[in-house]
Amino acid sequence: MLSRRQFVAGTAAGLAAQTRSGRRPNVIVFLADDLGVYDIGCWGAADLKTPNIDQLASGGARFTNWYAAAPVCAPSRAGLLTGRYPIRAGVPNNGPALPATEKTIPAMLKPAGYATGLFGKWHLGSGDDTAPNARGFDRFFGFHSGCFDYYSHRYYWGEPRTVNYHDLWRDRTEVFEDGAYSTELFAQEAAQFVRDHRGGPFFAYVPFNAPHYPMHAPKKYLERFPNLEPERRTYAAMISALDDGIGLVMRTLRELRLTDNTLVFFTGDNGATTEARARLNQKPATAGKNGPFRGFKFSAFDGGMHVPMIMQWPGTIRPGQTIREIGSHLDILPTICAAAGVGPPADRTIDGFDALPLATAGAKSKHDAVFWSNQGQLAVRRGPWKLVKDGKTFDGSPDGNKPLTGDDALFLSNVEEDPGEKINLRHKHPQIADELSTAIAQWSVDVKRQ
Repeated sequence: MLSRRQFVAGTAAGLAAQTRSGRRPNVIVFLADDLGVYDIGCWGAADLKTPNIDQLASGGARFTNWYAAAPVCAPSRAGLLTGRYPIRAGVPNNGPALPATEKTIPAMLKPAGYATGLFGKWHLGSGDDTAPNARGFDRFFGFHSGCFDYYSHRYYWGEPRTVNYHDLWRDRTEVFEDGAYSTELFAQEAAQFVRDHRGGPFFAYVPFNAPHYPMHAPKKYLERFPNLEPERRTYAAMISALDDGIGLVMRTLRELRLTDNTLVFFTGDNGATTEARARLNQKPATAGKNGPFRGFKFSAFDGGMHVPMIMQWPGTIRPGQTIREIGSHLDILPTICAAAGVGPPADRTIDGFDALPLATAGAKSKHDAVFWSNQGQLAVRRGPWKLVKDGKTFDGSPDGNKPLTGDDALFLSNVEEDPGEKINLRHKHPQIADELSTAIAQWSVDVKRQ
């Protein structure tokens, strides 16, 4: 958890950059949806093309031990925007809105003069007091639900409990852009926001819905991958459209000569999914790849929430770095606050730390341990050790959504030596297993406090 002293010490890089530029930095957060951690070029994908994301990585720092706050959409986003474990932030799973009492990144930045905008998927509430414009965003163009049709912008997955509905909004007004591909719409709106606020400072949160189902892609993107099988081809095309969207925003920064004064993040909300909705024939999806990691979206094994992270800030973050220190989406709020010279919320627990020193000074991670909870699963990582209790793999097999049993119900791995969490070391290292079990039990109590 972030103390006031640690925050003050961690602002050095951000304040130095402000001194050089004479103003607070702009901030952009790009977020992909259900992206496989190894499904971008700079992470090793050979059959996909992501030149703009790759350029971000080459111009900044690539974090290879970064984790989402949860292995599923809404809790992951709640952790990112508040710097707090999703349970503590009131969003332990998909469904609850982010409570109105929670303080978000844009709400922290607005008093410092930032213009704030969200372009894409919100998934944290649609009521008068939980929609984006009530949570610190001056401008909102996107949708409230967990997913929608890329062309009609309708939500089709609630029946029989919820009738399908249209879900595209500009601020609090419903708008219709029938037939327009949503990935392109969100990128165009984000680029326009940058132009409109070129005088800065601004905060742009760009949570694309790609490559989340439904699996939709225009022909021009599909044609880039003529030799891939249909499922992987559509998935690759959706990621290519996302990459083009990032490229549009980054070109806008360059044209306006804003690059050097803009801190940019790129990451994903969780790992790739095997949900049948994400396949073209209603069988478990196979398009997304989580590399060597075990499990998929929803899983407390690393495949569920080990995600790519890139940070770029020319002149502050040295380009071409690969950083192996442990980081978390919980760190994004403290990092942005430090860069902007804004104090984090002082009236509540913040579970993340400023990650800038990892990229600017070769610092070590301040995380003694990182925890997760989802669908009855509990997990903790401390250094090289990872313990998963009642883990599920969600790998598309008949038993993938059932907890492991027997000895494997408590699964201890050395993820530096065994990133696939294949070998259970609980009996070889019983003391470590006991320590981490105790830590999980204590965290389960502590995390319910403010």
